[in-house]
Amino acid sequence: MKNLKRILLVLIVFVVFASASYADNIKGVAPDFTLKSRSGENIKLSELRGEVVMINFWASWCAPCRQEMPLLEELYKKYSDLGFTLLAVNVEEDSSKADILLRDIPVTFPVLFDNTNKVTKLYKVVAMPSTIIVDRDGNMRYLHRGYLPGYEEEYKKQVSELIRE
Repeated sequence: MKNLKRILLVLIVFVVFASASYADNIKGVAPDFTLKSRSGENIKLSELRGEVVMINFWASWCAPCRQEMPLLEELYKKYSDLGFTLLAVNVEEDSSKADILLRDIPVTFPVLFDNTNKVTKLYKVVAMPSTIIVDRDGNMRYLHRGYLPGYEEEYKKQVSELIRE
């Protein structure tokens, strides 16, 4: 009976997230962080003030993350010259798994490693992938939990809107 309750709870949570709107509007200053990038440099969020920043939390074991990654690359290429950057924050303790995935799905945007999940906890990430879009002033504006086909169209609208502000 306990297992049945757990299964039902998981299904309810899935249905709630799957049927939720594409994004929640959120407010407040994006918590600052510094993480090491795949290229070896440290990237600090506050140093990107003046740009629209998409922070995408992902893991190599996450099928929707893998599905979304090439679409994020297209988004990055389309808007990066207009003051947009994308930070892909890998949440796994072992970053070698991310490197393996990125050999199959190459990207040009910065990939950061949150091996201790400090930033993941700071942003209260509860679903994979999770995406926060931050405006030029460093304020969180949109939160996407999970990924379903079509979310990338919402990303384009939101990023485009924030670039024009």
